[in-house]
Amino acid sequence: MPKPVYVFSSGRLGRQANTVVLETAEAKRFVPVEQVSELYLFGEVELNKRFLEFAAQKGVLLHFFNRFGYYVGSFYPREHLVSGHLTLKQAEHYLDAQKRLDLARRFVEGGLENLTRLLRKEEAKGRRVSSALALIRDALAQVSAAQSVGELMALEGRSREAYYATWGDLLGEEWELNRQRRPPRDPINALVSFGNSLLYTALLAQIYQTHLDPRIGFLHEANYRRHSLNLDVAEIFKPVLVDRLIFRLIRRQQIGPRHFLREGDGVFLSEHGRRLVVEEWERTLQTTYRHVRLKRSVSYRTTLRLELYKLEKHLIGDEPYVPYRLR
Repeated sequence: MPKPVYVFSSGRLGRQANTVVLETAEAKRFVPVEQVSELYLFGEVELNKRFLEFAAQKGVLLHFFNRFGYYVGSFYPREHLVSGHLTLKQAEHYLDAQKRLDLARRFVEGGLENLTRLLRKEEAKGRRVSSALALIRDALAQVSAAQSVGELMALEGRSREAYYATWGDLLGEEWELNRQRRPPRDPINALVSFGNSLLYTALLAQIYQTHLDPRIGFLHEANYRRHSLNLDVAEIFKPVLVDRLIFRLIRRQQIGPRHFLREGDGVFLSEHGRRLVVEEWERTLQTTYRHVRLKRSVSYRTTLRLELYKLEKHLIGDEPYVPYRLR
């Protein structure tokens, strides 16, 4: 099965027959294109139009990050699984205020439910999270009554603020989180931003393998953004995949001050830090569990795809969408 390939070195990307070639000052790396689903480009990499045509022909996505590990954008090949019927249904659900609101509620509800499940696990370990849990449960109770996407975003925002306020107790004072994005001002913000970018791009790659259009979201506006559907689905999986990964890295003391750099007003992961997070991220996506409904083991990467299939079924009227629940 094709897998993501992460490129941290600087050099030149090219094609040799059906092989992706990365040429650096030290060596050449050859990877059969059939083994590549995406290329994550962290180094200063040169490529040309011929290589982009090759990537488009083979359905390989390219994700670009700047020298600080900040996500810049993606090369998203022309959709190869386009379904006119599903595209119309997706647009219909966006343009119909009630249908859009219904889906937006489901995304927010799924995200908040996973926050509460994560915090309940922490509470069972003796962590003091009762006030945040109470606030999030109250927000959950208000989701069904929200009359606009703006109201839902406000509920989600207040809940995350309360949730992030617990991180100092959960992880130690040096990891207190007051969310800042552009640029991140401290190591914990840098970790969250980088982890979220990995989730957004992983979802974008899975959307490419479905009939869905990534440009049409429901919770996030389909306006100036190139893609918004991946941001919607990410709300459900941030607590499940990104936050738990960060908790593991910090509690196992795998990551610390030595893995971060300060430049100007921002703090960013060093190359060593990015490699460490990416390795743990890939291990996370490859981890399997017993799927209750399918009665077989599936990976978390497969879970992302299954989530999108559930959304497709909702859009065509087969089955109401029920978000993934943290187990």
